[in-house]
Amino acid sequence: MSVVDTADSRAASAPDGGTDDNRGGPAGTRGSRLSPLERTGTGTRVVIGIALTLALLWTLVPLVWMVLSSLKPSEAINSAEPQWLFNPTLRHYTGLFTGGNELAPYLWHSVAAAGGSAVLSVVLGALAGYGLARSGMRGKRHLSFWIISTRMAPIAAVVLPLFLMFRQVGLIDTLPGLILAYLTFNLPFAIWLLSAFFADVPRALEESARVEGCTNWQAFRYVVLPLTKSGLVTTFVLCLVFAWNDYAFALVFSGPHSQTLPIAASQLVTQSGIDWGQLCAIGTFVVVPMMLAGLAVRRWLVTGLTLGAVTGE
Repeated sequence: MSVVDTADSRAASAPDGGTDDNRGGPAGTRGSRLSPLERTGTGTRVVIGIALTLALLWTLVPLVWMVLSSLKPSEAINSAEPQWLFNPTLRHYTGLFTGGNELAPYLWHSVAAAGGSAVLSVVLGALAGYGLARSGMRGKRHLSFWIISTRMAPIAAVVLPLFLMFRQVGLIDTLPGLILAYLTFNLPFAIWLLSAFFADVPRALEESARVEGCTNWQAFRYVVLPLTKSGLVTTFVLCLVFAWNDYAFALVFSGPHSQTLPIAASQLVTQSGIDWGQLCAIGTFVVVPMMLAGLAVRRWLVTGLTLGAVTGE
């Protein structure tokens, strides 16, 4: 809208004296543009680089090992010595969809439950979070803390009450029931997080939109939502990851008609043995999609995790 364009043009035409780069010194000085890391000594940067490399290896090596194991023949996986050179095979992946295993329903249940709960969390969280951010009620901070405090409860504390209620209304072993179970944990987090993003949007932009003839809903849709796109994406990804990786809710509320990928992985661990090849293949199915989703939206994710973290409300 023209309101956003006007705000952007005003920011771009602001005098140079008001920029951060020129504070405390003449314009164009290199010292004013150095990041905190660049101001540290060489030895400190080397230590930080080594620490980050070790942390990256600690995180990625198990994932790489799992992916490689999913491509190894069973003989190489069960070998007493690590087999670094092997002939890759897709037998473990094809075995997940043949021979009576049929991983496709589990995959669909995970996509539907995680995606549905994440979408509903963002939609409902945006509406409630905007109302909380723009509300002038007393005790708003206490209300915000109460909302997020419901997310602090351990899953074990809410599973039994939810199970009894879901059983009364016939939501056990159904996708809507699983989505609703995830929503009970994701929605408070979405409201709390999105309210911080909305609080960072200047009220003057919405007032300008109303002066130009926009209703409250149009100002929210065409001004506030585009300015908080990174927050919406961040909230969606975090809610999606929680529901996608969940095991406890899926174990209690799902059944033969709604079991997800984590449940399918647990069924490969039996008293007769463990099929490590197929277990690593399912693990790859669980981990890789979320990693690719994070990489696809990393620009919005990084911006969203830093913007709106501190609010003046």
